[in-house]
Amino acid sequence: MSGGRSIVITGANGFVGRNVGKFLSKNGFQIISIVRKGRKKKINFGKTITFETLSEKELVSKIKCSDALLHFIGQGQQTVYLDYEKVNVSLTKNVIQLCKKSKIKKIIYISGLGVDKNTTLGYFISKYKAEQEIIRSGLDYTIFRSSYIIGTDDPLSKNIRRQIKSGKVVIPGSGNYRFQPIFIDDVAKVMIKSIIENSFSNKIIDLVGPQVVDYNTFVRKFVHGKKITTKKIDFENVFRDALHNKGSFGIDDLCIMIGDFVGNHKKLTSLAQMRFTRYGTVLKSGSFS
Repeated sequence: MSGGRSIVITGANGFVGRNVGKFLSKNGFQIISIVRKGRKKKINFGKTITFETLSEKELVSKIKCSDALLHFIGQGQQTVYLDYEKVNVSLTKNVIQLCKKSKIKKIIYISGLGVDKNTTLGYFISKYKAEQEIIRSGLDYTIFRSSYIIGTDDPLSKNIRRQIKSGKVVIPGSGNYRFQPIFIDDVAKVMIKSIIENSFSNKIIDLVGPQVVDYNTFVRKFVHGKKITTKKIDFENVFRDALHNKGSFGIDDLCIMIGDFVGNHKKLTSLAQMRFTRYGTVLKSGSFS
């Protein structure tokens, strides 16, 4: 399937990077993982390169003429030390230059569902700017605007699992806001398609699952069979806690949740020509929840 292709992954020690990298490696791709120095999670596939900055000259010779670069580094929460502009935009510029210097012609980027030029949310603004840098780069690109990606140890499920251990799962506001979760194994399969098939070339695609679900229903199915209390909390109170870095949710997490973002799964299915996993099947699988 791979044809011996060499693939570079930035952010390979994150949830998406680890799972996609492992899947690609099992399917015959040669994986080169680029990881910031000091990161703890061990990568057990392919080669790993550590870096201080993505502009290091030494990186070029180690990844030169690879077939594609999957850019998975992203910042989902701002701090005074790491803001969205520095990570989501500036690092993307560095990755583009790294591709050009290394003669890598294809870049694949995971953006966010709901990103567009009219957004006012800081996280989405940074993702939109990163998208524009990629589009203007002259590289062959595929940009995926992703809903929540779920699987063992994904961030959303870890959050709910932590709340389960405390004995109570909090639902901010009404819980009627919708999203379109997609299984990490399906994401990995889509990544292979985007690497090897021209139909994904120079496109922005919603990376979404086959079902739309509201948060109430998702939580209910997640905790099914467990003696757990679910409690709706006034959104104003949850938001106030987030402003002071308290509670289970960050400010932008809440904004994305209530954004009620739904994507175009039919377009993804048409391009990928594959069957996608329903979220209920993922929740029931193994020790996921």
